[in-house]
Amino acid sequence: MKKSHTAMTLLTRVLLTAATAFAQSSDRLPVTDAEKIADALRAGPAFITKDATLLDWPTTSGGEYRLLRKGSNEWTCLPAIPGYSHDEPGCFDSIFLRWMQDSLAGRTPNIDRIGISYMYLGAWQSAKGSGHEAHVGPHLMIVSPHQDDFEGLNPDPSNGMPYVMHLPNRPDLYLVMPIRHWDE
Repeated sequence: MKKSHTAMTLLTRVLLTAATAFAQSSDRLPVTDAEKIADALRAGPAFITKDATLLDWPTTSGGEYRLLRKGSNEWTCLPAIPGYSHDEPGCFDSIFLRWMQDSLAGRTPNIDRIGISYMYLGAWQSAKGSGHEAHVGPHLMIVSPHQDDFEGLNPDPSNGMPYVMHLPNRPDLYLVMPIRHWDE
C-alpha cells in the first residue's frame, strides 16, 4: 500500500511539474540557442522544418541574421521575434524571407514573384484602428511583387477569414490565410 502511495505521489509531482513547465513555456520567449532552435522547428510542417536553415534575429535593425543550423532545403525558419509579447516563430521561403528582411530593415522590398510563409503557432494581430488584439491561429502568408493584388481584400484579422496585413511601420501588404481557428 505504501509503495502504491509513493508511486502515485511521484507520478502526481511529475505531471504537475510537466504541466507547469508547459504552461510557462507558452508565455516565455526562447532565450538560449537550443530553445530558439526548438521554437523555430515548431513554426511549420515537419516536411519543411526538418531540413530548413534556422536563423536567429539580428541584434540591431538591418543587422545580420545569425545561423543557428544550416539546412539543405530552400526554407528558413526563425524563432519568436525578440521584444514581441508573444511567441510567433515562422518559416519562410527565400522570396518571403528577402521581402521581410528588406521591409524590417527599412529598405524597399524588391521581389519578382510570390513568396510563402508558415506560422503554425499563429500570431497576435489587431484589426485596423480597433486597438483590440486577437490571436490568429496557424496560418500561411503570401507576399506578392504586385501590391495591387491585395487591394480591396479583408483587412480584419478577427473574423476568421483570410485578410491582408502589413509589417509594423511598413506599408507593404501580405495575405494571411488561417488554416484553423486557434481553439479548434
